[in-house]
Amino acid sequence: MERRSSVEGLVDQNMAFWKDRTAFVTGASGFVGANLVAELVDRGSKVVCLQRDETQPNSLDLLQLRDKVTVIRGSVDDLPLMSRILNEYEIDAVFHLAAQALVGAANRSPISTFESNIRGTYLLLEACRLSSTVARVVVASSDKAYGSHSELPYFEDFKLNAVFPYDVSKACTDLISQSYAHTFELPVAVTRSANIYGPADANLSRIIPGTILSILRGENPIIRSDGTPVRDFIFTTDIVGGYLLLAENIENAAGEAFNFGSGEPVSMLDLVNTIVRLMGRSDDLSPDILLKTKIANEIDAQYLASDKVNARFGWKPLVDLESGLKMTIDWYTNTWDR
Repeated sequence: MERRSSVEGLVDQNMAFWKDRTAFVTGASGFVGANLVAELVDRGSKVVCLQRDETQPNSLDLLQLRDKVTVIRGSVDDLPLMSRILNEYEIDAVFHLAAQALVGAANRSPISTFESNIRGTYLLLEACRLSSTVARVVVASSDKAYGSHSELPYFEDFKLNAVFPYDVSKACTDLISQSYAHTFELPVAVTRSANIYGPADANLSRIIPGTILSILRGENPIIRSDGTPVRDFIFTTDIVGGYLLLAENIENAAGEAFNFGSGEPVSMLDLVNTIVRLMGRSDDLSPDILLKTKIANEIDAQYLASDKVNARFGWKPLVDLESGLKMTIDWYTNTWDR
């Protein structure tokens, strides 16, 4: 898959910035983390990856990256380990993507989610604060930190109204990062992104890879709601470009949060129908909608405005939803063992 920078005209400059620069990526074996690692490797960075669990399949291996990076087994909530990694490898850039990222799992086990997402964040940031080499930190939050608002799209000055476990964990991640920036002058910026999709997502409970695999097997895709919730989806190369852009310009981003969205909100039913159409199965397959009524505690509509990061740094999404879905479908069709 061809990788494209999300800031036009800056590709050569970005390549030069990252060449031989040391970067530490938490959550590197996850879907988004592995795609970030791939881009850093392409740009010549020396990448150290943190992997907690030996899950199979995992995105780091799906993208064939393990032999190109240094992988350290451990947990982000191990402060001595975080301090050792930052100092022994003389880490310049930290990208904190490690998290328990599933809403359902957070509802079933809030404590483990809080331990991973909240405690893991403040211990890593404490290690960064004590490090003499870390010059830039980017922390991945989420649009879920906003909770529910009647006004759409969400802007960065909206109140963080999170109430459910996963959403609260991301709001805390967000606020802890800003606290370290403003109290200790730690060079850390926060990304609040829409739902991320693209190649090498091994979590088939997510709607896009799950739908694609169902269709490849000749099965009706399943929508685990009434199909009406509206969300925003952003392609991996666009959000990865955003992470790198903030890190490169940390002096003008530290202490702030930035939205990253596609500007193309879509209902779950329309999303699944689009995938069915793009895969040429509209004549014989259709979504199975599990629920006739809305899910309790489900936010009806949630999507972001990315005006701030565009005005400040020139970022904009380059991959529209249909193009991104086509690339994602191609990857699963040609790569995934079904």
